[in-house]
Amino acid sequence: MSLYSYFRISKPSDRKVPPEEVDASYRRLRSRTFWGVTVAYTMYYVCRMTLGVVKQPLIDGGVLTAGQLGVIGSAFYFVYAAGKFCNGFIADYCNIRRFMAVGIGVSAVLNLLLGVLGLLDGPLGFGSMLMMVFFAVLWGVNGWMQSMGSPPGTISLSRWFPLSSRGTMYSIFSSTPQLGKAVSMIMTGFIVAAAGWQWGFLAAAVAGFVGLAVSLIFIYDTPESQGLPSVQELSGEPVREMDKKPTKELQKWVFKHPGIWVIAISTAFLYITQHAVSDWGVLFLQKQKDFSLERATQIIGLAEIFGVAGNLAAGWMSDVLFKGNRSRPVVIAGILAILSLAGFLFLGGGYWANMTFVALFSMSFSVVFCIVAGLMALDFVPRKATGAALGIVGISSYAAAGLQSMVSGFLIGGYSAGNVYNFTPVSIFWIIACFLAFTLPVIGWKYLRK
Repeated sequence: MSLYSYFRISKPSDRKVPPEEVDASYRRLRSRTFWGVTVAYTMYYVCRMTLGVVKQPLIDGGVLTAGQLGVIGSAFYFVYAAGKFCNGFIADYCNIRRFMAVGIGVSAVLNLLLGVLGLLDGPLGFGSMLMMVFFAVLWGVNGWMQSMGSPPGTISLSRWFPLSSRGTMYSIFSSTPQLGKAVSMIMTGFIVAAAGWQWGFLAAAVAGFVGLAVSLIFIYDTPESQGLPSVQELSGEPVREMDKKPTKELQKWVFKHPGIWVIAISTAFLYITQHAVSDWGVLFLQKQKDFSLERATQIIGLAEIFGVAGNLAAGWMSDVLFKGNRSRPVVIAGILAILSLAGFLFLGGGYWANMTFVALFSMSFSVVFCIVAGLMALDFVPRKATGAALGIVGISSYAAAGLQSMVSGFLIGGYSAGNVYNFTPVSIFWIIACFLAFTLPVIGWKYLRK
């Protein structure tokens, strides 16, 4: 079997489901697929967040410096950006079950290799520069594999859900980053504190293999491949003229649409802000506010759960409370996000004060993120070109995330001396990005809606 035939979208099944069983079969397979991609993508995030947890042990152990960690993080994001662009376009043509399974499976193996590499570093003594090369290469490859998670997850919503319910289901699916981060921060933080940073990567590998099993068991490619009618026929949704066009033509249309580029630029600043907190928040709490690793990971990890509430609220606020107006909830949530982020970065406080700051930031920022990076694009993107839209948004987003990792690493390292850290310059950088993240889409979307 060739690589092309293995990954290509499933052909309609010759065996058709009897008419009296269609509705029950459709609902059952749709539910399995939705929860399958949700759980699998949660495990994707566990496999990508490990580095954010183990930064202090790596620095304190003399394995890597803050600047080197910034380079390693940027390698992940730059490769992820290119992968998100390419895999977004490719995934429109692919079997989402196999595509998603391969990504999480290889990502689990890479985490396993990094854990084993760490265990071997003690007796063999690779040296800081060689370890940086190992980490940058393996973590960079992990970036490509991670880029194979979001496109099939979102495409599954287009293939299995009608437009009338896709926004609600997307708001649930888009909660997976917060769930994955919470699991990673709490589980990995506990394991690293108890056994060492190497075991954090090994634990993430186990989570990745769980995601692989879920992908293979629960996800189905298309309704047609299971002997069912298309989602348009099943839901009675009228087929738009645009949806009849070839996928390649629709992808070109999406690429030229100015709305996608407004969303892409806005999402770039969203990713700078989001990954600033998830990548550096634990180190910030340890060095700036003297929290232990366990307490720091608890604050960042538990606060992510509030991001789930923000995602779930985003669809309701936009569709019900504000009657389809995307801008108003973005402005309200954006102001709350920047105020809570500023409180976290510039005010003191103990465990519960910082938990409150990060929880409010996570909840409000998730509202902005869900609407700008998801619902706005789904408003006008054709079903067969969903992956292409994700690819365009993804390359700008993760190129910005890579820039954030590098700039943040050097700002933190450059303004610090020994064990005395100065986070003020990098905090200003993060605050500016947060402001642009919610103001640009409001201005741009108002123009495009005309």
